[in-house]
Amino acid sequence: MKVVRAKILGFCAGVRRAVVAAEKALDENKGQVYTLGPLIHNPVALNKLAERNLKILVESKIPLLNSQDTVIIRAHGVPPETEKAIREKGVNVVNATCPLVTKSQKTAAEYASKGYVIFFAGDKNHGEVIGIEGYAREGAKSAGKPLHFFLVKDVEELKHSITELSSQKILSSDSKIVLLSQTTFSIKMFDNLQAELKSSFPNAEVISSICPATHERQDSLVELCEKVDGIIVIGGKNSANTNRLFATAQKLCEKAVLIETPEEIPSEFFELEKVGITAGASTPDDTIDAVEARLKS
Repeated sequence: MKVVRAKILGFCAGVRRAVVAAEKALDENKGQVYTLGPLIHNPVALNKLAERNLKILVESKIPLLNSQDTVIIRAHGVPPETEKAIREKGVNVVNATCPLVTKSQKTAAEYASKGYVIFFAGDKNHGEVIGIEGYAREGAKSAGKPLHFFLVKDVEELKHSITELSSQKILSSDSKIVLLSQTTFSIKMFDNLQAELKSSFPNAEVISSICPATHERQDSLVELCEKVDGIIVIGGKNSANTNRLFATAQKLCEKAVLIETPEEIPSEFFELEKVGITAGASTPDDTIDAVEARLKS
């Protein structure tokens, strides 16, 4: 068997930064170290950190924090009111929010403060989206403006939102409109949303916040699919960018599977001549190495 890796796979810079921050906090701090919600969307990486006594903090437990504790703000970021509540407890706060997410938070706040209708391309209930909406809410409130923030995941949702908002007189030809995006959103779908929005509102502003790491992994996967008999996508099954990689692999390759650990490799893959492997942006290097080693063994 020949195992071929995608040219770009695994940890992105933002995730690696968050993991390094967590490891440093565990090395240096005497109190309990927490992350507000899962640090990243990868169970294997989280289990390793949990073995070092990194605990996940839920918002309802913030009042129970002690001053010697450390709280890491995860790569996806959190709403500003949540960060404020943590800091008020006097704990050590490590902000591991991905810089690209931080930029998106500021952008959303800025446009909300100017009274824009914000269409946000993203996944419902995703931590990054919740945090960015929180910044938009704060921006609107600080400027005395109503918040018009609408989450859309596809063209149908955008069309429905436009119809509803127009009937409610929130949206008109004179409205200030902007389309923003989650950093791990599909580039193709974002382009479709842009085209649909511009067809009705030619003056709408469009700002793509999609991380280069997202489409670099997608492009590398497309190239890899042409060279192999099957694709193994490694990553958390609750990871947005990993699931998008898997969806692409399913379209382009006859055999494709999404796994979190080497033990999940289907037996049929050991019979293939060429197996391609790729991994989501939250997948640790050692997990990728272990999958390749198991295939070769």
